[in-house]
Amino acid sequence: MSLRQWSRDLGLGFRFAFAGGREGWIRTLLTAVGVGLGVALLLLTTAIPNALAARHDRESARSDLLFNQTEPKKGDDTLLIANAGTTFREMDVRGRVLEPEGPHAPVPPGLDELPGVDEMVVSPALKRLLESDEGKLLRDRLPQKIVGTIGESGLIGSQELAFYRGGEGLAARLDDGVARLERFGDPLPSSERMDPVLLLLVLVVFVVLLMPVGVFVATAVRFGGERRDRRLAALRLVGSDSRMTRRVAAGEAMAGALLGLVFGTGFFLIGRQWAGSVEVFRFSAFPSYLNPSPLLALLVAVAVPAAAVLVTQFALRGVVIEPLGVVRTSRPARRRLWWRLLLPLAGLALLYPMIGNGREAGEFNQYLVTGGVLLLLVGVTALLPWIVEAVVARLGAGAVSWQLAVRRLQLSSGSAARMVNGIAVAVAGAIALQMLFAGVEEDYTESTGKDLTRAQMQVGVPAGLSLDAARARFETTPGVTRVYGFSEGMLDNRLTDPDRFTQVAVGDCGSLRELAALPSCRDGDVFVLEGADYDTEGPALARPGSMLYFDPPSGDESTPIAWAVPQDIKRARSIVDPTGTRRGGVLLTPSALPREAATAVPGQLYLRLDESVQDAREHVRNTAADIDPFAEPMTWVSSKQNNRFTAIRSGLFVGATCVLLLIGASLLVSQLEQLRERRKLLSSLVAFGTRRRTLSLSVLWQTAVPIALGLALACAVGLTLGTVLLKMTDTAVRVDWMSVLAMTGMGAAVVLAVTLLSLPPLLRLMRPDGLRTE
Repeated sequence: MSLRQWSRDLGLGFRFAFAGGREGWIRTLLTAVGVGLGVALLLLTTAIPNALAARHDRESARSDLLFNQTEPKKGDDTLLIANAGTTFREMDVRGRVLEPEGPHAPVPPGLDELPGVDEMVVSPALKRLLESDEGKLLRDRLPQKIVGTIGESGLIGSQELAFYRGGEGLAARLDDGVARLERFGDPLPSSERMDPVLLLLVLVVFVVLLMPVGVFVATAVRFGGERRDRRLAALRLVGSDSRMTRRVAAGEAMAGALLGLVFGTGFFLIGRQWAGSVEVFRFSAFPSYLNPSPLLALLVAVAVPAAAVLVTQFALRGVVIEPLGVVRTSRPARRRLWWRLLLPLAGLALLYPMIGNGREAGEFNQYLVTGGVLLLLVGVTALLPWIVEAVVARLGAGAVSWQLAVRRLQLSSGSAARMVNGIAVAVAGAIALQMLFAGVEEDYTESTGKDLTRAQMQVGVPAGLSLDAARARFETTPGVTRVYGFSEGMLDNRLTDPDRFTQVAVGDCGSLRELAALPSCRDGDVFVLEGADYDTEGPALARPGSMLYFDPPSGDESTPIAWAVPQDIKRARSIVDPTGTRRGGVLLTPSALPREAATAVPGQLYLRLDESVQDAREHVRNTAADIDPFAEPMTWVSSKQNNRFTAIRSGLFVGATCVLLLIGASLLVSQLEQLRERRKLLSSLVAFGTRRRTLSLSVLWQTAVPIALGLALACAVGLTLGTVLLKMTDTAVRVDWMSVLAMTGMGAAVVLAVTLLSLPPLLRLMRPDGLRTE
């Protein structure tokens, strides 16, 4: 077959697509919209590596507070910088205080010049927040005058909350949270090797999120298949052979796919612009970040039309197109099961060699992981048509709506299966991922040990302010029900044994009872702790009459402060303190502490909150900022997660949201296309007196039966894949049935929503005038 013949036949298919009247245009547009939605998501996926690289580069370019580097000497090109970040309603606010030491001090990325004292340059998102009613409490914490906004080059996301403000007198705190810089930027970028299990998570997330997209693109190019086949029969009538008709069909499908590429590019550009104004799971990006890799974009541009041609040829393999009509055989051949089972079995075979690897046995083979997961999910699309056909063939009598639905499914079980393939694949992948995340979560989550029933926040007391004065300020803060605290430092016997040291905590009797079971207590008492989890040197060092020394504050070159252990020192049993440990060392009541040692024991306050008071934590942060502009109270949590694990999970949620939107939109387009093809049938039934309620229920049953079968298959495949992935990570297999039900319910909810949205056009189609033919 010559290239000229191929191009001529493909061109004829193009003409059918764009010059075939209203029917041809509608089919082409539906195909283009369906393909376009998939292409838009594929382009977004190809842009993700660039987006992550851009965020990393921006983060690295503005890096500061490099305490692991040699601090430069003061000069006219140096800058003092301090961390002044805060939190507002669980949102992180990045903040820095800047003080130039000369006219050539470096300026951070995104700023044209350094802000003056009591001036502030903020990100656009923070400016909007501060100017809104919602940001009133934050305005009290950041009262400086806003003199500009941070440019895009100084932010990692469009919705990031960040500010730079001018300061003075930072040199006095150089050894206490202040650094000196000659330039911004990280001279030693991190090259940490990724954990093999986290790499496995990334690979599976990408495959699971992209597989439904491919299924939908393959489904979209088959819209209007029955009408297309009737047009091809007319071609046979005027003399074309079967091979020519298939090439014409391929050209028509390619036309829809190419138009879909145009639509998809448009959808992507619209979504790209929109992405700059939203934040999903605390992730935001600038439109400029979302630039697809040219090579990957070219791959999408070539793969989509090629897939359209291949899918069309595959769909026509069992269709006999004759001059007087289309024969799909009056009794369709039963689908064969054996080759459909080969796909998931091949996937399991690829994954099997990596079972038990965990973290200690080396890397997971990326190609085997990708291929194995892909084959298992493709197995869903292969098995579902067979299952739908086998089940609906055995469905019996029932109500009229049920019989109409069952008969339709028996005649076109393949079309019904295609419509729900994407949902089934997405749910199967989601269940497997949920099992994998739940299984390895404990490995990346550690308990803080903090007792949240005794305190929910912790605040450091700045130097120069007494513990009692700071406590009094917080006791009057709205939402605070109790405040207790200690001044903490270290004691050692540096004259006889400098390597031995122990803790010391100073507080009133009520506060000390949070640390130990005291036999009795009054101001002036001293206790040595027994039964500690760590720091067991206290009883040996704090012997009556011995001389111990307080460590001076960090950076203080003054002589250590001597302290004689009193003869009447008492012993006390250590108990679990609010941080979850049994501490050791020495406890002092306030009057037992030498006056000159006050600076050697900085204070820490622990706050119990009334959770019923709105914004109690924000009031605490405002009080802390009023006491010390650099203070950032610590909010206690029961556990904390590995940052990379959390980032991958957030990425999954973002991607799953996009895929879910695609699923809903594509299903709606597919449903509308099927209703359009059945317009005359529906009109005929209405003309013969069939109630609209009966027809509406029949459409619902036609969707519900394949969905139920698809979700059942998705659960089986998802649980299998999840089990294999957990075995690969050497993790005990546990099934969170609530999560499985949640994933299945989400898939069913999407289909229900699509069905409800398709009811208005269905009611419009159920009119007798739909029988009219032009």
